[in-house]
Amino acid sequence: MSGRYYEHDQEHYERPRRHTRPRTKERPSYDDAVDAVVVTVDRGRFTLLVDGATVMAMKARPLGRKGVVVGDRVRVVGDTSGAPGSLARIVEVRERETVLRRTADDDDPVERVIVSNASQLVVVAALADPEPRPRLIDRALVAAYDAGMQPLLCLTKSDLRDPESLLVTYRSLGVPWVVTRRGDDLTEVRARLEGRTSVLVGHSGVGKSTLVNALVPEAHREVGHVNAVTGRGRHTSTSAYMLPLPGGRGGWIIDTPGIRSFGLAHVEPEHLIEAFPDLDEMTEDCPRGCTHGEDEPECGLDDAVAAGQADPERVQSFRRLLAARSTGPDY
Repeated sequence: MSGRYYEHDQEHYERPRRHTRPRTKERPSYDDAVDAVVVTVDRGRFTLLVDGATVMAMKARPLGRKGVVVGDRVRVVGDTSGAPGSLARIVEVRERETVLRRTADDDDPVERVIVSNASQLVVVAALADPEPRPRLIDRALVAAYDAGMQPLLCLTKSDLRDPESLLVTYRSLGVPWVVTRRGDDLTEVRARLEGRTSVLVGHSGVGKSTLVNALVPEAHREVGHVNAVTGRGRHTSTSAYMLPLPGGRGGWIIDTPGIRSFGLAHVEPEHLIEAFPDLDEMTEDCPRGCTHGEDEPECGLDDAVAAGQADPERVQSFRRLLAARSTGPDY
């Protein structure tokens, strides 16, 4: 005690003690957590499917900045009844099998995960109205190969133009394809989607939402129209949405908002060529740092073409994909 205040003076007081629980390294085990899959994300709220029931959830604080995206397999606790007003908590994100990424621009260091755990990337492109943009298709294919996903080229509006004009560009790459038109039978498309989780990407106005509504009639995805002046479609889907395919044969489709850019700053050339095993083995003797592009002076691909061991069109198509990493989308 100082000489100024005494124990019973009103001015004397003791600093209140902090009544906090001692810290512990033990974390909850969440033994009662149940498995779920994320079907859409909207402003920090997650729509999940838990044993067929639709459940709303939020992310638990211990997950920190870890992102949760459509397609994630998660564990949740709390109210998983799906009753109106109920809210569960996502406490764990399972390891992802595949991750589809893109960057906003080619010089953007921040990768954005679009969806996870998809096995097939369906690149939807209209043959006309709006005009196809091959360089954006190329960049989507690069993203698919980089993610370890099987690509599928889906050409719509074949009643307006012959699909061969675009297919000739991708045939040497061995990209599988399907062709559709409004009101056409979708048996072949369904056969390509059954038993897989497929994510649909493409420009606005190419017919993604129309295709989704035809495959899943109860989806009721909003359909937009192409601007007659600009030739571009209007964004109708505002968020990715995962839907089960009807028919009992399994399969999911993920509709995504229309894109106008597909940054590939995260893709490395050596990773891209691994998607083409026949070409990859021809680059074993390439100098260190070889990108396998057209300007490389001692690339093994050139030697293989000269020796008749590689298809020149296939090598040229691969190098076109490689160049798509830096040439930007065709607006």
